[in-house]
Amino acid sequence: MKIALLQIAAEAALDRTLEKGRAFCRRAKDLGADLALFPEMFSNGYRIYDRPASEWTRDAIPACHPFVQSFGALAKELNMAIGITFLEECGTGPKNSLLLFDRFGKQALAFSKVHTCDFDVERHLTPGEDFYVTALDTEAGPVKVGAMICYDREFPESARILMLKGAEIILTPNACPMEINRLSQLRARAFENMLGIATCNYPASVPDCNGHSSAFDGVAYLPDLPGSRDTCILEADEDEGVWLAHFDLETMRDYRRQEVHGNAYRRPRKYGILCSGEVQEPFIREDRRE
Repeated sequence: MKIALLQIAAEAALDRTLEKGRAFCRRAKDLGADLALFPEMFSNGYRIYDRPASEWTRDAIPACHPFVQSFGALAKELNMAIGITFLEECGTGPKNSLLLFDRFGKQALAFSKVHTCDFDVERHLTPGEDFYVTALDTEAGPVKVGAMICYDREFPESARILMLKGAEIILTPNACPMEINRLSQLRARAFENMLGIATCNYPASVPDCNGHSSAFDGVAYLPDLPGSRDTCILEADEDEGVWLAHFDLETMRDYRRQEVHGNAYRRPRKYGILCSGEVQEPFIREDRRE
């Protein structure tokens, strides 16, 4: 399965952002992609900093907006799944959302960022309610796909829940500097859950971003290789462009059937404290919300 990471910046106006996004989707299809993924909140380029909340929240659009639905029509035209991201209109405050269209132009997955960055301007967002997995029909065959957005990846529970729900690949739109520690988080999430993670970031031309979109396949050992291998199958540079990640689904699935990570040897009865809402020092924060 080939996933195109569209490491591109949004334009100043929504119509120009749409035009650019569609053009890059076509470029992804020309490269042979089965799925094209945008960086976080592409509809407004994640421009929520250094602007009053009353201003950037007006950028929110509903999922039925022509900007979003245009990518559904394009997915059908190109016979390629498209994961479009946008600031979604919501009565309790906008959501940071991803809508995945399958290659037939049908909505396959709708997800909103669960772990909003409440220590900053994202406290004005409405958090998503859950993590979801869908069986996506691609030209490479069916694959179970889930999603998490940016800060979600910093909590191992996000990827673990998606693994438990059957995810084989996790789509991860992003908007922040992808330095060694954040890349290490993604490597760990892929390794411990034996699944693929495809992360699309903005290029370095976008403030507080640096490109380095990445893909990890989670396969640490291969029969014909001594020792372990790096599970990173793609790391982009800082420039704008389309980066194509090749996931060998057959190898990944064979590895999952045989290796020891994932779910086989977990002890969930021992993990009760993970569901506790209690927060103790030194982690108490006044701006925390349930």
